[in-house]
Amino acid sequence: MSTVKSKKLQVGTDATSSNNFTIYQPATPDGTLRIGVGNADSPTEVARFDATGMISGGATPDALSTASGSAPSYSARAWVNFNGTGTVAIRSSGNVSSITDNGTGYYTVNFANAMPDSNFSTVALHGADTPNLIRDTFVTGRATSLSDCYISVFRLSNPLDSPYVQVAVFR
Repeated sequence: MSTVKSKKLQVGTDATSSNNFTIYQPATPDGTLRIGVGNADSPTEVARFDATGMISGGATPDALSTASGSAPSYSARAWVNFNGTGTVAIRSSGNVSSITDNGTGYYTVNFANAMPDSNFSTVALHGADTPNLIRDTFVTGRATSLSDCYISVFRLSNPLDSPYVQVAVFR
């Protein structure tokens, strides 16, 4: 078995066209694999993969591989499931660094990576072990900055700490 080592591999034969794909390693290796278009000598990066297989940089896909139909499908930019009673605690999350408890029923969800702009949509809901705590309740959410969003949980017109708060952010 032989090994071929190269920092660049061009797929395509047009030396000047954007019809070529190039798989390459940056001049200073950083553990990423880059994919570009154009000539292998100066490709334009369109995506990169890190050592864990995560895609970053370049173009953002407009559909998920599990989507069906012609409408685009978008994934959440951030999500969290947390306990909003006592000492607030994250059960599980994606792109959420922490939750700030701003008083009874009021929380700030802090993003690990900021949103591209403040035009994101926040979807939030809550649950409780006791059905009486769920009746007549509502949850509000709004963007407050690129790095966080604000969540409020109410029962009737009173703020309420909830044992189960779930938030998803889309953009």
